[in-house]
Amino acid sequence: MNLEVKALYVESYPRLAMLSRRTFAGTLGRAGFAASLGRMAFVSRWSSVSASETRLPAHLVQFRPEIEPLVRLLEDTARERVIEEVASRIRKGLTYRDVVSALFLAGIRNIQPRPIGFKFHAVLVVHAAHLAAQAATDSDRWVPILWAVDQFKSSQARDIQEGDWAMAAVEESAVPPAHRARQAFRDAMESWDETAADTAITGLARTAGAHEIFEILCRYGIRDFRELGHKLIYIVNAFRALEVIGWPHAEPVLRGIVYALLDRVGDANPSKKDLPADRPFRRNEVLIREIREGWVQGLVDTEMPRRLMSAAREGSAVDTSRLVVEQLNRGVGPASILDGLHLAASDLLVREPGILSLHAHTFTNAVHYAWQHVRSDELRRLLLAQNAAFLPLFRGEPKKKRLTVESLEPQMPSAKDTTGALEEIFADVGPNTALAASKLLGWFKEHPDLQPFADMARRLIFLKGRDAHDYKFSSAVLEDIPQVDERWRGRFVAASLFNLRGSAEKDTDLVKRIREAMG
Repeated sequence: MNLEVKALYVESYPRLAMLSRRTFAGTLGRAGFAASLGRMAFVSRWSSVSASETRLPAHLVQFRPEIEPLVRLLEDTARERVIEEVASRIRKGLTYRDVVSALFLAGIRNIQPRPIGFKFHAVLVVHAAHLAAQAATDSDRWVPILWAVDQFKSSQARDIQEGDWAMAAVEESAVPPAHRARQAFRDAMESWDETAADTAITGLARTAGAHEIFEILCRYGIRDFRELGHKLIYIVNAFRALEVIGWPHAEPVLRGIVYALLDRVGDANPSKKDLPADRPFRRNEVLIREIREGWVQGLVDTEMPRRLMSAAREGSAVDTSRLVVEQLNRGVGPASILDGLHLAASDLLVREPGILSLHAHTFTNAVHYAWQHVRSDELRRLLLAQNAAFLPLFRGEPKKKRLTVESLEPQMPSAKDTTGALEEIFADVGPNTALAASKLLGWFKEHPDLQPFADMARRLIFLKGRDAHDYKFSSAVLEDIPQVDERWRGRFVAASLFNLRGSAEKDTDLVKRIREAMG
């Protein structure tokens, strides 16, 4: 980890129409969500949760009555029994949506979101597990979700050891009225005032639209590099989870996000200091004013990824954000800029596989999603500039000689059929990942259908994934594949092998347990 990162971290696409709070889950991404419902018919049924009524201490946040008993079930059941207990209820009619809702909310109430990582990955992984479940075969449909249930219990135990944090009830008397909530929230966030921000976001949650809140939060999610980009990752994953579980559950989720966004990781109040973590944003607020009008209508430039990869390898946060602005002013379109950001993240992964470079991927995935969904022209410029600025901060220690995305040489597998070729490739992942990447690059040039690759990669995560990053990274990269220009897509896919699971690894015992529990 380079010194700058150590100092900062202690441990053209369509936009959507304005949505009300009530219609957010049903309308935002209706095509995508409706399609997922079609693929998973079991999501559409709602069943009562057969758990006895429980009452929490008054000082703790409580959820809606239709989900609170199931949340308590997850909280109170021992880890060694929870998979079997949930599976039993699923067989009796408990729906997919109920389980995902309770799982996400249990993490929101029980897992300290500071730092936004480590044990808090139990929350961050829920939407990634949902994406994996959507794309899974029927036999594996419940594996990622029940895997995430076990992950929650592990994180809950760690949270108890570290102080047993729980989300408190909001101070109702301090919640601002609707006409003051927006300004109160902005003022609190600018001054890093945690108490005022908590009550202000509560007021917004009760009165403002989902799109408006998402846009406000995204600005604060990219304003500093504390937490390795997890602040924006949390915002995006949480809102995408709310698309599944429903906006009525939003208030405690938004309070958790804001609490996390204001984590300073031991720094002095940034509103009163000039700190390294905040400098890219402050520079880019000024820099993006130089971007020409009509910048969203730029042209495709297939050389843009090469320029950004080079800048991210050797340059600074100033260099990379300046390059983005210069290229937009030269007429390069945002789609090519986004391609460059994705490929630069891939290049970092190939050159230095590990925790830093995989987060370059998941952060860029979150930026891309946010860029597609926000309206503000200023914020869309900031998203691109900040993504570029953060790339060098994900860079590891320099070495004399490294493999790069561009230096991968295509090589055909010895097997000629698709299944055999992919099995050969994934057998090399781990023992010789660079060779596997070269073989996948060669295979892709002759067989551009990536669905078989995605299916095998996902299934290996189910069987061998041991960490939340396995689900987070794989869901992000598999989602991003079709968004990358086809002229660079093969190298993007090949690079993903440097953080995917290989077939030589041992299957986890948890998968066997889940399958037995589900019968």
